[in-house]
Amino acid sequence: MDLGLDGRVALVAASSSGLGLAVARTLAAEGAHVALCGRDPDKLARARAEVDGCGPGRVVSTVVDLRDEDAAAAWVRQTAEEFGGLHIVVTNSGGVPFGPVESFKVAEYRQAVNDNLLPHVSLSLAAAPYLTEAGWGRIVMITSEAVRQPHPGSGLSSVARLGVLGFVKGLVHSLGASGVTVNVLAPGFHRTPILDEQYGAQVEERIAEVARELPLGRIGRAEDLGSLAAFLASEQAAFVTGTVLVADGGNTRGIG
Repeated sequence: MDLGLDGRVALVAASSSGLGLAVARTLAAEGAHVALCGRDPDKLARARAEVDGCGPGRVVSTVVDLRDEDAAAAWVRQTAEEFGGLHIVVTNSGGVPFGPVESFKVAEYRQAVNDNLLPHVSLSLAAAPYLTEAGWGRIVMITSEAVRQPHPGSGLSSVARLGVLGFVKGLVHSLGASGVTVNVLAPGFHRTPILDEQYGAQVEERIAEVARELPLGRIGRAEDLGSLAAFLASEQAAFVTGTVLVADGGNTRGIG
């Protein structure tokens, strides 16, 4: 299926590894020009080389700390100027410490909002004028299954990421008439470097434990999420906006 992404300009946040990198690889394979960002210059250089080999489009990378709203906005502006426009924005952010809600202080919640919510806001607001000018745009925000099923062990994430949903509902009304869709991807457990870091030497054992609890019997691959992001960014998803697409192997089982 031709997703209609050939020649489109895509900006993918936090894309030097993990899910962001998987999304960037998929969009590049569909023919899009891709802008990457990350905080680690060495990881970012490796990611750029990897994504550059996935498709015919141009790939650029910039060291950016997305917690700095001015730096995030500057990255958006530079990308649009470099490519002469902007069509696809995939917002993404780093993780936060694990633990139940009562184990954190107010200052840590404030930091979690800064790290997990505000990058989505700053990137989307900076990108909106370019997307509306193009008359065609896609914003895809990567959050977590916690926005649909808060987890007792992910207190900071469950609180901070929920703000993304309210922000999305406002953008849907503001940008819809300009041909811009806004959607949320809510991944569950996927095999990424951060999962390896979290579980350490017990990673394979812990992943097997998680997989046994999922209806599909396995955790996700990073490329699974990359494919979903590419669909939401595609021509075929033109009538899909304001939705939350959960990708968690069936872990979220509530109705509504």
